[in-house]
Amino acid sequence: MEFLAKTFAGLEETLAAELQALGADQIAVQPRLVRFNGNKEVLYKANYLSRTALRILVPLFDFEAKNEQQLYNGIRSFDWSDWINPDKTFAIDPVVNSSVFRHSHYAALKAKDAIADQFRDRTGLRPSVDTDNPDLRINLHISETACSVSIDSSGDSLHRRGYRTGTREAPINEVLAAGMILMTGWTGETLFLDPMCGSGTILIEAAMIAANMPPLGLRRTFGFQHWPNFDAPLWSKIKKEAQAAIRKPAFPILGYDKDPRALGVADKNIFAAGLEQSISLERKKFETLEPPPGPGIAVFNPPYEERMITGDINELYKNIGDQLKQAFAGYDAWIISANMEALKHIGLRPSKKINLFNGPLACKFQRYELYDGTRNFK
Repeated sequence: MEFLAKTFAGLEETLAAELQALGADQIAVQPRLVRFNGNKEVLYKANYLSRTALRILVPLFDFEAKNEQQLYNGIRSFDWSDWINPDKTFAIDPVVNSSVFRHSHYAALKAKDAIADQFRDRTGLRPSVDTDNPDLRINLHISETACSVSIDSSGDSLHRRGYRTGTREAPINEVLAAGMILMTGWTGETLFLDPMCGSGTILIEAAMIAANMPPLGLRRTFGFQHWPNFDAPLWSKIKKEAQAAIRKPAFPILGYDKDPRALGVADKNIFAAGLEQSISLERKKFETLEPPPGPGIAVFNPPYEERMITGDINELYKNIGDQLKQAFAGYDAWIISANMEALKHIGLRPSKKINLFNGPLACKFQRYELYDGTRNFK
């Protein structure tokens, strides 16, 4: 079977490597998307074990539609009884970029009507729509007149791990956090810290990587579990094998923040993830932080805007650079920011720059290799 894995711009190659490790083949990278082939086991593993996928779709069919009637006819021409019956619920998730179909909600409505009418004409009954928790989630993608219809195997977006009990301002997405950590090459072989940890997402994703924990281990249900061809014994086997592979992290994972409220939220999220034995939190300002001796890796997401701090944003980034130079010898520091001007004030030359998006914000994810002595300043 062919599958489509959605992700954030910049994480495609990282996701492709994950899928290959899970047994996928014929992998093809596209913008915000990875195409791959595999069997049912690969599909289930991609949902349960991939850290950088947002959704895993199963393509069904493509067609052209130049008006609403052709859209209706194209959806209705497919035999939906293979996937759903009148006792079940469904939802349409539209992604529309078209000068013909200007309103995604209306396109979804026509698709819904086509499926409902097919069942009503055949059986006198029709499945109901449930946009929150449907038995079958259908993805409708329209680019101008090209229409693609897929089934969503994930259900909820895979960034919803299930551990987030609360957040502070501007939390980073779980999939983005995991992708950033994987891009650093860190797998738990040295200590890890986030000196501006906020609600703890980067720490939790790092601890799950170090512990080899399934990122969706807390998820109760996936879309594919509602399908007629769901293989319950195979699914049980995959989960048992994944649970058996969990290990204790070998090195400390440390989080710091100056805001006690943020640390309170982080503590609750860490507990919800079952990682309270693996992550240590401490209230500290970054400017006075003295981390344990390296080698180590620091990954953090500082504020991007003036409104998120008291004072000057450029001065904050200058202070970050100064503290890295003074206290972080032996570390690789990785910083993500959407504020390109502020990044210049760090005053260190990055050895790597990666383009990423944090939500709609174009960001740089930059690596600073911090050596002993004068090499700090090169």
